[in-house]
Formats: sequence, C-alpha cells, structure tokens
Amino acid sequence: MAKICSKCGLPKELCVCETIAKETQKINVRTTKKKFGKIYTEITGIDDKEVSLKEITKKLKQKLACGGTAKQGTIELQGDHRSKVKEILIESGFDADRIDVR
Repeated sequence: MAKICSKCGLPKELCVCETIAKETQKINVRTTKKKFGKIYTEITGIDDKEVSLKEITKKLKQKLACGGTAKQGTIELQGDHRSKVKEILIESGFDADRIDVR
C-alpha cells in the first residue's frame, strides 16, 4: 500500500505539497565577508519545514563544486555564486520572480 501525505491526503507519488511550497517562498541571495576576508554566498528565506534544506544544500554544493552548510534556515556556500545559485534554484522548481539576488 502506498504511503499517504499527511498534508494533502494524496499518495506520496502524486503529492504536490513541496512543489506548491517552492513556488511561494521569497528567497534572498547575497554575499558576505567572513573570517580572513573569505566571501560566502548566503541563501535565506527557504522554509525548512516545507522544503528540505539538506537536499537543496547538497544539490547546490554538487553543482557548484564548493563547500557549504545549512544551519538555522540559512544556506552558506563558500565563494561568490550569486548568478549560478539563481539558475539552480529555478531548475529545482522555485519561482524566478521570488528570488532576490543582491
């Protein structure tokens, strides 16, 4: 018997909860300087209760070939990847109009 989603009541194969959640998120992408002048790309605004931050972080790190972490609702990637991050997030199903790159 197929597992059923607790939010929408549909089988897991047909569940659209994560897709809907991705389209409604307001995401901010910016760079910051940390220790020793290193530049980090920070991604905020992704609700970790609706979308898996670990999976998104893993995908970004693999595609960008960089290190990074997800903690306290923020994804931190080593280096300046602002333009590439937006493209990858759009490929992942996030709405392009709701991604703000600074």
